[in-house]
Amino acid sequence: MVCTSRRVGVVLFQLGGPDTLEAIEPFLYNLFCDPDIIDFPFARIGRKPLAKLISTTRARKVQQHYATIGGGSPIRHFTERQAAALEAELRELGMDAHCFVAMRYWHPFTGEAVARLRAADCDEIVLLPLYPQYSSTTTGSSLNEWRRLFCDDLPVHCVENFYRHQAYLDSVIEKVDEALARFAVPGRAEIVFSAHSVPMSVIAKGDPYQRQIEETVQLLMERGGWPNPYRLCYQSKVGASKWLQPSLHRTLRDLGAERAREVCVVPVAFVSDHVETLGEIDHEAREQSRRMGIAHFEMSAGLNDSPKFIQALGQIVLQAMRAESFETSAVMAAD
Repeated sequence: MVCTSRRVGVVLFQLGGPDTLEAIEPFLYNLFCDPDIIDFPFARIGRKPLAKLISTTRARKVQQHYATIGGGSPIRHFTERQAAALEAELRELGMDAHCFVAMRYWHPFTGEAVARLRAADCDEIVLLPLYPQYSSTTTGSSLNEWRRLFCDDLPVHCVENFYRHQAYLDSVIEKVDEALARFAVPGRAEIVFSAHSVPMSVIAKGDPYQRQIEETVQLLMERGGWPNPYRLCYQSKVGASKWLQPSLHRTLRDLGAERAREVCVVPVAFVSDHVETLGEIDHEAREQSRRMGIAHFEMSAGLNDSPKFIQALGQIVLQAMRAESFETSAVMAAD
Protein backbone atom coordinates (compact mmCIF):
# COMPACT_ATOMS: atom_id res chain seq x y z
CA MET A 1 0.00 0.00 0.00
CA VAL A 2 1.03 3.61 -0.58
CA CYS A 3 1.45 5.63 2.63
CA THR A 4 0.44 9.15 1.60
CA SER A 5 -2.49 11.44 2.28
CA ARG A 6 -1.55 13.73 -0.58
CA ARG A 7 -3.78 14.06 -3.64
CA VAL A 8 -1.72 13.12 -6.69
CA GLY A 9 -2.48 14.24 -10.23
CA VAL A 10 -1.10 11.98 -12.98
CA VAL A 11 -1.01 13.46 -16.49
CA LEU A 12 -0.85 10.98 -19.37
CA PHE A 13 0.60 12.58 -22.52
CA GLN A 14 -0.03 11.33 -26.05
CA LEU A 15 0.23 12.59 -29.61
CA GLY A 16 -3.51 12.61 -30.18
CA GLY A 17 -5.30 11.93 -33.43
CA PRO A 18 -8.16 13.23 -35.59
CA ASP A 19 -11.49 11.78 -34.47
CA THR A 20 -13.18 12.43 -37.83
CA LEU A 21 -12.04 12.71 -41.44
CA GLU A 22 -12.74 16.46 -41.27
CA ALA A 23 -10.34 16.78 -38.33
CA ILE A 24 -7.36 15.35 -40.24
CA GLU A 25 -6.20 18.63 -41.80
CA PRO A 26 -6.39 20.78 -38.62
CA PHE A 27 -4.72 17.97 -36.67
CA LEU A 28 -1.85 17.88 -39.16
CA TYR A 29 -1.63 21.68 -39.11
CA ASN A 30 -1.18 21.61 -35.33
CA LEU A 31 1.45 18.91 -35.72
CA PHE A 32 3.53 20.77 -38.29
CA CYS A 33 3.21 24.07 -36.41
CA ASP A 34 5.09 22.52 -33.49
CA PRO A 35 8.59 24.07 -33.21
CA ASP A 36 9.83 20.73 -31.85
CA ILE A 37 8.79 19.13 -35.15
CA ILE A 38 9.46 21.85 -37.74
CA ASP A 39 12.48 24.03 -37.09
CA PHE A 40 14.61 25.90 -39.62
CA PRO A 41 16.12 29.37 -40.11
CA PHE A 42 13.40 32.06 -39.96
CA ALA A 43 10.90 29.41 -38.80
CA ARG A 44 8.92 32.00 -36.86
CA ILE A 45 7.96 33.55 -40.18
CA GLY A 46 7.67 30.47 -42.37
CA ARG A 47 6.40 27.74 -40.04
CA LYS A 48 2.67 28.48 -40.30
CA PRO A 49 2.54 28.82 -44.12
CA LEU A 50 4.61 25.64 -44.43
CA ALA A 51 2.37 23.81 -41.96
CA LYS A 52 -0.67 24.87 -43.97
CA LEU A 53 0.88 23.59 -47.20
CA ILE A 54 1.99 20.27 -45.70
CA SER A 55 -1.28 19.64 -43.85
CA THR A 56 -3.38 20.37 -46.92
CA THR A 57 -1.31 18.06 -49.11
CA ARG A 58 -0.81 15.37 -46.49
CA ALA A 59 -4.48 15.25 -45.47
CA ARG A 60 -5.49 13.95 -48.87
CA LYS A 61 -2.83 11.24 -48.72
CA VAL A 62 -3.64 9.91 -45.24
CA GLN A 63 -7.42 10.18 -45.43
CA GLN A 64 -7.62 6.66 -46.84
CA HIS A 65 -5.70 5.31 -43.82
CA TYR A 66 -8.23 6.80 -41.42
CA ALA A 67 -11.14 5.70 -43.61
CA THR A 68 -9.80 2.15 -43.40
CA ILE A 69 -9.92 2.16 -39.59
CA GLY A 70 -13.40 3.65 -39.30
CA GLY A 71 -12.96 7.33 -40.18
CA GLY A 72 -10.95 8.52 -37.19
CA SER A 73 -8.21 7.69 -34.73
CA PRO A 74 -9.08 5.54 -31.68
CA ILE A 75 -6.11 6.90 -29.71
CA ARG A 76 -8.21 9.20 -27.49
CA HIS A 77 -10.50 6.28 -26.60
CA PHE A 78 -7.59 4.03 -25.70
CA THR A 79 -5.71 6.72 -23.77
CA GLU A 80 -8.76 7.65 -21.72
CA ARG A 81 -9.27 3.97 -20.91
CA GLN A 82 -5.62 3.78 -19.85
CA ALA A 83 -6.10 6.83 -17.62
CA ALA A 84 -9.22 5.37 -15.98
CA ALA A 85 -7.56 1.99 -15.44
CA LEU A 86 -4.39 3.58 -14.02
CA GLU A 87 -6.44 5.74 -11.65
CA ALA A 88 -8.23 2.61 -10.40
CA GLU A 89 -4.90 0.77 -10.05
CA LEU A 90 -3.33 3.56 -7.99
CA ARG A 91 -6.40 3.94 -5.80
CA GLU A 92 -6.37 0.20 -5.17
CA LEU A 93 -2.84 0.74 -3.87
CA GLY A 94 -4.14 3.39 -1.46
CA MET A 95 -3.28 6.57 -3.39
CA ASP A 96 -5.71 9.46 -3.83
CA ALA A 97 -4.92 9.54 -7.54
CA HIS A 98 -6.57 11.58 -10.29
CA CYS A 99 -5.50 10.85 -13.88
CA PHE A 100 -5.80 13.27 -16.79
CA VAL A 101 -5.17 12.99 -20.55
CA ALA A 102 -3.16 15.66 -22.39
CA MET A 103 -3.00 15.29 -26.18
CA ARG A 104 -0.42 17.30 -28.05
CA TYR A 105 -2.22 17.99 -31.34
CA TRP A 106 -5.91 17.25 -30.84
CA HIS A 107 -8.55 17.13 -28.13
CA PRO A 108 -8.25 16.98 -25.20
CA PHE A 109 -5.37 19.45 -25.61
CA THR A 110 -2.77 20.08 -22.93
CA GLY A 111 -4.56 23.26 -21.87
CA GLU A 112 -7.70 21.24 -21.18
CA ALA A 113 -5.72 18.85 -18.97
CA VAL A 114 -4.20 21.79 -17.08
CA ALA A 115 -7.68 23.14 -16.31
CA ARG A 116 -8.92 19.77 -15.08
CA LEU A 117 -5.81 19.25 -12.96
CA ARG A 118 -6.22 22.64 -11.27
CA ALA A 119 -9.89 21.95 -10.60
CA ALA A 120 -8.93 18.69 -8.85
CA ASP A 121 -6.81 20.65 -6.34
CA CYS A 122 -3.90 18.19 -6.37
CA ASP A 123 -0.96 18.39 -3.97
CA GLU A 124 1.67 16.98 -6.33
CA ILE A 125 1.92 15.90 -9.94
CA VAL A 126 3.40 13.05 -11.97
CA LEU A 127 3.97 13.76 -15.66
CA LEU A 128 3.73 10.49 -17.60
CA PRO A 129 4.39 10.72 -21.37
CA LEU A 130 3.16 7.49 -22.94
CA TYR A 131 6.23 7.20 -25.17
CA PRO A 132 8.47 4.36 -23.90
CA GLN A 133 11.54 5.88 -25.59
CA TYR A 134 12.49 9.55 -25.34
CA SER A 135 12.58 11.83 -28.36
CA SER A 136 12.53 15.60 -28.51
CA THR A 137 9.75 15.23 -31.09
CA THR A 138 7.42 13.31 -28.75
CA THR A 139 8.19 13.38 -25.03
CA GLY A 140 10.19 16.58 -25.38
CA SER A 141 7.43 18.35 -27.28
CA SER A 142 4.71 17.26 -24.85
CA LEU A 143 6.69 18.38 -21.81
CA ASN A 144 7.63 21.68 -23.44
CA GLU A 145 3.96 22.43 -24.07
CA TRP A 146 3.08 21.51 -20.49
CA ARG A 147 5.74 23.84 -19.08
CA ARG A 148 4.53 26.67 -21.29
CA LEU A 149 1.04 26.34 -19.80
CA PHE A 150 1.62 25.19 -16.21
CA CYS A 151 3.88 27.08 -13.82
CA ASP A 152 2.04 26.42 -10.55
CA ASP A 153 4.10 25.99 -7.39
CA LEU A 154 3.56 22.24 -6.89
CA PRO A 155 6.00 19.32 -6.58
CA VAL A 156 6.34 17.69 -10.00
CA HIS A 157 7.78 14.26 -10.82
CA CYS A 158 8.49 13.58 -14.48
CA VAL A 159 8.96 10.27 -16.30
CA GLU A 160 11.16 10.79 -19.36
CA ASN A 161 11.24 7.18 -20.56
CA PHE A 162 10.33 3.69 -19.37
CA TYR A 163 11.56 1.38 -22.13
CA ARG A 164 13.84 -0.50 -19.72
CA HIS A 165 11.19 -1.02 -17.04
CA GLN A 166 10.79 -4.77 -16.58
CA ALA A 167 7.03 -4.74 -16.07
CA TYR A 168 6.62 -2.71 -19.26
CA LEU A 169 8.81 -5.18 -21.18
CA ASP A 170 6.71 -8.05 -19.82
CA SER A 171 3.52 -6.38 -21.04
CA VAL A 172 4.97 -6.18 -24.57
CA ILE A 173 6.25 -9.76 -24.39
CA GLU A 174 2.73 -10.96 -23.51
CA LYS A 175 1.35 -9.40 -26.70
CA VAL A 176 4.17 -10.82 -28.83
CA ASP A 177 3.62 -14.29 -27.36
CA GLU A 178 -0.08 -14.05 -28.21
CA ALA A 179 0.75 -13.14 -31.82
CA LEU A 180 3.40 -15.84 -32.21
CA ALA A 181 0.98 -18.45 -30.85
CA ARG A 182 -1.13 -17.93 -33.98
CA PHE A 183 1.63 -19.46 -36.14
CA ALA A 184 1.80 -23.21 -36.68
CA VAL A 185 5.45 -23.12 -35.50
CA PRO A 186 5.83 -20.01 -33.27
CA GLY A 187 9.62 -20.10 -33.30
CA ARG A 188 9.86 -20.00 -37.08
CA ALA A 189 8.22 -16.66 -37.90
CA GLU A 190 10.41 -13.63 -38.63
CA ILE A 191 9.82 -10.95 -35.97
CA VAL A 192 9.84 -7.45 -37.44
CA PHE A 193 10.03 -4.69 -34.83
CA SER A 194 8.60 -1.49 -36.28
CA ALA A 195 9.09 1.95 -34.70
CA HIS A 196 7.92 5.38 -35.78
CA SER A 197 10.74 6.99 -37.75
CA VAL A 198 12.22 10.44 -37.06
CA PRO A 199 14.40 12.67 -39.25
CA MET A 200 18.13 11.96 -39.21
CA SER A 201 18.66 15.65 -38.45
CA VAL A 202 16.98 15.08 -35.08
CA ILE A 203 19.29 12.14 -34.30
CA ALA A 204 22.32 14.18 -35.39
CA LYS A 205 21.49 16.73 -32.69
CA GLY A 206 21.92 14.08 -30.01
CA ASP A 207 18.37 12.75 -29.70
CA PRO A 208 18.58 9.33 -27.94
CA TYR A 209 15.54 7.83 -29.67
CA GLN A 210 17.33 5.51 -32.11
CA ARG A 211 19.66 4.15 -29.43
CA GLN A 212 16.76 3.56 -27.05
CA ILE A 213 14.70 1.82 -29.75
CA GLU A 214 17.61 -0.50 -30.54
CA GLU A 215 18.11 -1.23 -26.84
CA THR A 216 14.38 -1.95 -26.44
CA VAL A 217 14.57 -4.59 -29.17
CA GLN A 218 17.58 -6.25 -27.53
CA LEU A 219 15.91 -6.25 -24.11
CA LEU A 220 12.72 -7.76 -25.54
CA MET A 221 14.58 -10.50 -27.41
CA GLU A 222 16.63 -11.40 -24.33
CA ARG A 223 13.71 -11.30 -21.90
CA GLY A 224 11.26 -12.93 -24.32
CA GLY A 225 13.64 -15.80 -25.01
CA TRP A 226 12.37 -16.23 -28.57
CA PRO A 227 14.54 -18.26 -30.99
CA ASN A 228 13.04 -16.41 -33.97
CA PRO A 229 15.06 -14.41 -36.48
CA TYR A 230 14.31 -10.70 -36.10
CA ARG A 231 15.03 -7.28 -37.53
CA LEU A 232 14.20 -3.62 -36.81
CA CYS A 233 12.63 -1.12 -39.20
CA TYR A 234 10.87 2.25 -39.13
CA GLN A 235 7.60 3.61 -40.49
CA SER A 236 5.51 6.75 -41.05
CA LYS A 237 8.13 8.88 -42.80
CA VAL A 238 6.93 12.31 -43.98
CA GLY A 239 8.62 14.51 -46.59
CA ALA A 240 11.79 14.21 -48.67
CA SER A 241 14.47 14.57 -45.97
CA LYS A 242 16.44 11.59 -44.65
CA TRP A 243 14.73 9.63 -41.86
CA LEU A 244 15.72 6.53 -39.91
CA GLN A 245 15.93 3.46 -42.14
CA PRO A 246 15.14 0.82 -43.25
CA SER A 247 11.47 1.47 -43.79
CA LEU A 248 8.78 -1.10 -43.06
CA HIS A 249 7.92 -1.22 -46.77
CA ARG A 250 11.56 -1.88 -47.72
CA THR A 251 11.86 -4.54 -45.01
CA LEU A 252 8.82 -6.40 -46.31
CA ARG A 253 10.20 -6.24 -49.87
CA ASP A 254 13.48 -7.69 -48.59
CA LEU A 255 11.67 -10.48 -46.74
CA GLY A 256 9.70 -11.29 -49.86
CA ALA A 257 12.91 -11.45 -51.89
CA GLU A 258 14.41 -13.75 -49.24
CA ARG A 259 11.35 -16.00 -49.58
CA ALA A 260 10.22 -15.48 -46.00
CA ARG A 261 6.75 -16.95 -45.58
CA GLU A 262 5.85 -16.07 -41.98
CA VAL A 263 6.14 -12.57 -40.50
CA CYS A 264 5.10 -11.11 -37.14
CA VAL A 265 5.25 -7.31 -36.93
CA VAL A 266 5.68 -5.83 -33.43
CA PRO A 267 4.93 -2.09 -33.00
CA VAL A 268 7.77 -1.37 -30.59
CA ALA A 269 7.35 2.37 -29.96
CA PHE A 270 3.56 2.55 -29.54
CA VAL A 271 1.45 1.77 -26.47
CA SER A 272 -1.96 2.22 -28.15
CA ASP A 273 -3.47 0.99 -31.36
CA HIS A 274 -4.02 3.87 -33.79
CA VAL A 275 -3.58 4.69 -37.47
CA GLU A 276 0.09 3.65 -37.55
CA THR A 277 -0.74 0.17 -36.25
CA LEU A 278 -4.28 -0.49 -37.48
CA GLY A 279 -3.86 1.31 -40.83
CA GLU A 280 -0.19 1.22 -41.83
CA ILE A 281 0.68 -2.19 -40.37
CA ASP A 282 -2.44 -4.30 -40.02
CA HIS A 283 -3.96 -3.15 -43.31
CA GLU A 284 -1.34 -1.68 -45.67
CA ALA A 285 1.66 -3.81 -44.61
CA ARG A 286 -0.53 -6.91 -44.46
CA GLU A 287 -1.63 -6.33 -48.06
CA GLN A 288 1.95 -5.66 -49.18
CA SER A 289 3.08 -8.89 -47.50
CA ARG A 290 0.46 -10.84 -49.41
CA ARG A 291 1.78 -9.39 -52.67
CA MET A 292 5.33 -10.28 -51.61
CA GLY A 293 4.37 -13.93 -51.21
CA ILE A 294 4.35 -13.92 -47.40
CA ALA A 295 1.73 -16.55 -46.56
CA HIS A 296 1.16 -15.78 -42.87
CA PHE A 297 1.24 -12.23 -41.49
CA GLU A 298 0.47 -11.24 -37.91
CA MET A 299 0.72 -8.02 -35.89
CA SER A 300 1.04 -8.04 -32.12
CA ALA A 301 -1.84 -6.08 -30.59
CA GLY A 302 -1.35 -2.73 -28.90
CA LEU A 303 -0.90 -2.64 -25.14
CA ASN A 304 -3.96 -0.38 -24.75
CA ASP A 305 -5.41 -1.03 -21.27
CA SER A 306 -4.13 -4.58 -20.82
CA PRO A 307 -3.79 -5.42 -17.09
CA LYS A 308 -0.05 -6.05 -17.36
CA PHE A 309 0.56 -2.66 -18.94
CA ILE A 310 -1.63 -0.81 -16.44
CA GLN A 311 0.22 -2.52 -13.59
CA ALA A 312 3.49 -1.44 -15.21
CA LEU A 313 2.31 2.17 -15.40
CA GLY A 314 1.32 2.00 -11.74
CA GLN A 315 4.82 0.85 -10.81
CA ILE A 316 6.35 3.57 -12.96
CA VAL A 317 4.28 6.27 -11.25
CA LEU A 318 5.21 5.00 -7.78
CA GLN A 319 8.87 4.79 -8.72
CA ALA A 320 8.81 8.37 -10.00
CA MET A 321 7.24 9.56 -6.75
CA ARG A 322 9.90 7.81 -4.67
CA ALA A 323 12.64 9.83 -6.36
CA GLU A 324 14.34 12.11 -3.82
CA SER A 325 14.32 15.08 -6.18
CA PHE A 326 11.31 16.77 -7.73
CA GLU A 327 13.37 17.48 -10.81
CA THR A 328 12.86 15.63 -14.09
CA SER A 329 13.88 11.99 -13.70
CA ALA A 330 13.84 9.10 -16.15
CA VAL A 331 12.28 5.88 -14.90
CA MET A 332 14.60 3.13 -16.02
CA ALA A 333 14.43 -0.50 -14.81
CA ALA A 334 12.57 -1.85 -11.81
CA ASP A 335 14.35 -4.40 -9.64
